[in-house]
Formats: sequence, C-alpha cells, structure tokens
Amino acid sequence: MLLQILQRTPPWVFALFAILVVFGFLQSRTRQVSLARVTILPLVLVGLSLSGLLGTFGANAFAIAAWLAGVAVALVLNRTAKWPRKVSYAPDTRRFLVEGSWLPLAVMMIIFFTRYAVTVTLAMQPQLASTLWLPVLVSLAYGLMSGAFLARALRILAARRAEAPA
Repeated sequence: MLLQILQRTPPWVFALFAILVVFGFLQSRTRQVSLARVTILPLVLVGLSLSGLLGTFGANAFAIAAWLAGVAVALVLNRTAKWPRKVSYAPDTRRFLVEGSWLPLAVMMIIFFTRYAVTVTLAMQPQLASTLWLPVLVSLAYGLMSGAFLARALRILAARRAEAPA
C-alpha cells in the first residue's frame, strides 16, 4: 500500500520535499539575513497553511477557529521559548545575525508530512473531511506550525527594535 501511495504521488511533491530539506539545512547555520528573508518564509507558510485549510475543509468555522488558536498558542509559547535564542541586528548592514538551529527543518518536515498524510488520508477516505475532529486537529496543527515561524520572525524583528538608537 505504501508503494502505491508513493507511486501515485506527483513528482513535484518530491521536489518540494528536497527544497524544504535544503532550506531547513541552511537554517541550521548561523547566518546574516535581510529583512525580506526574515519576513518572506513565515508569510508564505502562513498563507500556504491557511490556503491548505480552506482548500481542504472549506470555510469551516471550527477549523478556522482551531487554526487561529494554533497560531495564538505558538506566539504565546515563543515568548517563553525565545526561539531563536541568539539574534542581533547590525544597523550599518541592515542585516540580522541569526543563530543556526535544526528546529526550522523539523517544523518544515512536520508541516510537509502532516499535509502529505492529510492529502493521502482524504484521497482514501474523503468522508473524513466532513467530520468535526479531523478538520479541527489538522487546522490546529497547521496553525501551530505556521505560527511557530511567525513567532520566530517576530522575535528576530524585535532585535532590530532593541538595537535602534533611543
């Protein structure tokens, strides 16, 4: 059965997986990033997450509420977790120095495999989309994961405000 699922998977899915692995690996190294690079990934992930939710479950109020709750929980949790831990901003180059971490790769893989598993599950059992529990659980997961990247970006951007002259 697993072989059939993989054989029926479009080639672009494997390409996307490889791209995410490369981006995740790059995140593992301490590097300097521009404002655009800090903001683009979380905005894309939030947009894809929300479009995946709406495309899969429609305008399901419970799913949307669960997604919003997931984003909110991720934002609150990162106030304590402080991910990434080490961030600084250089006003002269207008770049952020961000400590490397394997966490972005892990989160990207969770997003990828969750989306893949949901797509396969609904292809095999489409009636599950009309249940209450699947849309809520999946939407909560999507919200948590995309919210994690949003929280990370906000933490990085806070370094610019912290280093701004008074």
